[in-house]
Amino acid sequence: MTDIYQAVDQIWFTRCPVPTATGLAYKLGWLSEEFSKDNIKVATLQEAPREYNRHHYDHQLPTLIREGGSLLSIAARAQFAPTRLIGLTWIDEWQAILVRPDSGISKPEHLKGKRLALPAFVDHPIKDHVRGSSIARGMSLHGYKGALSIAGLTLDDVELIEVAAGRGKGDARRSREVLGGLWAGLDDLITGNVDAVYVKGASAVEAAKRVGVIVGIDLDGYPDLGSRVNNGTPRPITVHEDLLENHFDLVVRFMYQTLRAADWAKSNLEGVRSILQGETYAGPDSVATAYRNDFHLHLEPTLSPERIELFRKQKNFMWIYGLLDRDFDLDGWVDQRPLLEAQKWLNERSKVA
Repeated sequence: MTDIYQAVDQIWFTRCPVPTATGLAYKLGWLSEEFSKDNIKVATLQEAPREYNRHHYDHQLPTLIREGGSLLSIAARAQFAPTRLIGLTWIDEWQAILVRPDSGISKPEHLKGKRLALPAFVDHPIKDHVRGSSIARGMSLHGYKGALSIAGLTLDDVELIEVAAGRGKGDARRSREVLGGLWAGLDDLITGNVDAVYVKGASAVEAAKRVGVIVGIDLDGYPDLGSRVNNGTPRPITVHEDLLENHFDLVVRFMYQTLRAADWAKSNLEGVRSILQGETYAGPDSVATAYRNDFHLHLEPTLSPERIELFRKQKNFMWIYGLLDRDFDLDGWVDQRPLLEAQKWLNERSKVA
């Protein structure tokens, strides 16, 4: 064993600009408090030097825990990243198809024959990261596929128009400008080059308001979870194998605080929304619009059979539609141990309290 694995003095984690129990635990100070007793610092990649950005994508940092979009984590695993999948969350985050006010598009069946914006592959400096880092393309394509499936249609029933990839490519840092710029197809929607654009999240709510377009199809309003499988649904929590195998207790403690924060959120909706304004770089109205339907009651990660099968749907989609370099064994990627142990801790300490 090399020296880097004999002692840990820094735990890194990274999460996307959405509701996560990990982000809550960090903002509440619980992660720092948990590990300070061992003189272990906890910090996010978003706060790290810029050269650390790439680890949000390649997961080659040994002490990294990542709660983020599946496009990047699945692509990294397909590129042999030494990770294990230790949790899955599901938070509906305003997946929608935006249209012009006069479009007449208000149901999935209205998309038949329409021109849908498909963001181009990004021009990533690391060739292997082009597919997984083409986040807007992957999300849009799967979003359209899900919407069309509701009406019994397929991608063959629409015309996909390639548009610019947008800003925010290849940078783990977040800002209101970067997140809003992800949806570059909005410009094409306004000019009439396309009839519809897929978007998601609080930043997209603000982008839509700025340019005067409306929601034609609210995907979160349909009951079938399968039609909403995408980059963040389910959202994976992954960990570097070396941290898991050589410092299993640290991973369990991290997951325990994550579960604890998810429990806290159930009775602190306003506190959660306040934290989310900083996490998503969006105003209170946009946060309330994007995150609805008692989302704060379901922030805890699980590895239930149902959630794993929904995640498999995302992995298979990426493979079929050219967003993976190669296929891989999803079941062999899953490690139930840290989540089970953390849940045991939570149950035991809840009884004592």
